[in-house]
Amino acid sequence: MKNFCKILSVLFLSMAWNSSAQLLNKSWGSVTEKEEGAWFASDEAKAIAENVLLYQRNIGGWPKNIQMQKPLTEAEKKELLDLKPDTHDVTTDNGATYQEMVFLSKMYRQVPDERYKKAFLAGLDYILEAQYDNGGWPQFYPLKKGYYTHITYNDDSMVNILNVLKEIKDKTDYFSIQPNEKTIEKVKAAFDKGIDCILKTQYKQNGVLTSWCAQHDENTLEPAKARAYELPSLSGKESAKIVLLLMSIENPSSDVINAVNSAVAWFEKVKITGLREDRTVENGKIVDKKIVVDVTAKPLWARFMELEDNKPFFCDRDGVKKYSLAEIGAERRNGYAWYTNEPKEVLKSYDEWKKKLPTELSSKKKVGTKTPRDEYNMVVALDGSGDFTSIQDAINAAKAFPPQRVIINVKNGLYHEKVKIHEWNSHISIIGESRDKTIITYDDYFDKINLGRNSTFYTSTVLVEGDDFYAENITIQNTAGKVGQAIALSVNANRVLLSRCNILGNQDTLYLTGNGSKQYFKDCYIEGTTDFIFGQATVLFERCEIHNLSNSYISAASTPDNVAFGFVFKNCRLTAAQGVKEAYLGRPWRIHAKTVFIESEIGKHIKPEGWNDWDKAETHQTAYYGEYNCTGEGFQPKLRVNWSHQLKKKEAKKYTIKNILGTNSKGKQWYEQFNQ
Repeated sequence: MKNFCKILSVLFLSMAWNSSAQLLNKSWGSVTEKEEGAWFASDEAKAIAENVLLYQRNIGGWPKNIQMQKPLTEAEKKELLDLKPDTHDVTTDNGATYQEMVFLSKMYRQVPDERYKKAFLAGLDYILEAQYDNGGWPQFYPLKKGYYTHITYNDDSMVNILNVLKEIKDKTDYFSIQPNEKTIEKVKAAFDKGIDCILKTQYKQNGVLTSWCAQHDENTLEPAKARAYELPSLSGKESAKIVLLLMSIENPSSDVINAVNSAVAWFEKVKITGLREDRTVENGKIVDKKIVVDVTAKPLWARFMELEDNKPFFCDRDGVKKYSLAEIGAERRNGYAWYTNEPKEVLKSYDEWKKKLPTELSSKKKVGTKTPRDEYNMVVALDGSGDFTSIQDAINAAKAFPPQRVIINVKNGLYHEKVKIHEWNSHISIIGESRDKTIITYDDYFDKINLGRNSTFYTSTVLVEGDDFYAENITIQNTAGKVGQAIALSVNANRVLLSRCNILGNQDTLYLTGNGSKQYFKDCYIEGTTDFIFGQATVLFERCEIHNLSNSYISAASTPDNVAFGFVFKNCRLTAAQGVKEAYLGRPWRIHAKTVFIESEIGKHIKPEGWNDWDKAETHQTAYYGEYNCTGEGFQPKLRVNWSHQLKKKEAKKYTIKNILGTNSKGKQWYEQFNQ
């Protein structure tokens, strides 16, 4: 019997030691995340709670990177008591203060010790006191000199704070401890100021809202530098939790909705596909990281991206930007999280979030507005100040085959929707408030649609099927990225004019079709990678900038045999992204393709031969590719393929606007009908 008791005693001691060892092997954060329940009433939890109380400073906050579950010696306990008045290193960084408050709340629910409540409320007072007047929070409070004074989104510091305040102001059951009503009013005000700060710090890139930096200057609110390798940038990591917080707000304002829509569009635009991060781990430590090509890899986002163009970059401790992870030393390459997949949670939740929006702020008509105030002159505005908050709703409200032009005025904003101008929606004009700030965006692409070999034609962000369509001061974009065919704008209609518009995408950006259709692009910017202007319509591009994003083909015409003009570029400017050096003017999608460049400036990125036959030798006799009186380093007429044409002056004279675009049924020049 003695031996049996001895064995039991050893067994219980062993179990207790194993439990403590397992807990010590975990991080403090994982301990605070333990599911609420009986464990928080255990002696082990109570012992940890004593440590938490000891580590709290009189100001109410805690220092960071402390493993609170680690047993303390009597000397260590005395040292912590002596440190109580010290305000140095009290912070909300790396989960500090937030994690301790969560732990104390879980303790108090099981063991209503008033000391836990008092400590929790002191932590809340600390958070409220630390907030800037502009709504942000510094990394340390009291303020610590250096970059620590910046508004800190880094490692989700400010989001953690706001989540605490949100649970308290909403009086949820998440925390077992609730302050008095006077404090709750302060919490509500602090939360609102915090959200306002988030909205004000969302970075505008060329006038378009994007995401956030890990830290922002506390005075100017501009992106700011932290450590040497943490330069001002757009963050793929911290921005994700910010957006999830905004999406958790009930009855969001139009500004919050616009912020979310804009950030989601940005996440879609900058996601990295086809790459995988491989890690080599030895003895639990990462000893090497490599980025490898993997077409099956799930999307990644860079932690640091250039403010101007979203290009990912990396830094060593010398603060010098590199554009490949392999270029930086092993210490920073392996010891820092340069990539993240956190935005996937935003994209996963986005559609459900939109469905839950209040009716008056979702993509529906305004409450009480069944018809627009003027059915021939409508207004679309995301803030609800117009007739509709959705462009498609305005189109759907338009008369079929109207007796006069229907003008849809669109206020600045990011309209995340697929738009279709139906065949019966003729004589519609969509007029944006400003070219770069009125944006229609979506992200469909071939594999996402997955409807077979013709999936490309379902990917359009905007599809025009109604004749006599006009658009002005609008950006139309497909943000799917370099994932194959993904159309921004499809035009399958006659007598269509776009003026001062941006058409943005990658492969197959602009599809122009329709039997006998005549279309006109004037003063537009069009960008893409492969065949980014394609189709069978007769189209005049005048004073447009055509921008190559990769070494590929600008155009892929499929002009019918009996049609005189295909794609005609007059007075256009051909430009390219950095590093693009070998692009073609065009190749034939169908063998009778016709494409001509007249008096245009051709950049040096265009290959000397100019044109490609797409391995269709017969096109040397059937296609018509020509140039006339062009300029620029890329205009090399003597080096062009011998089956292309350098037009004579007499030949060029037939390329007039009237000859190319024709007239309407009344014999008038149809492109003059629009309000330009």
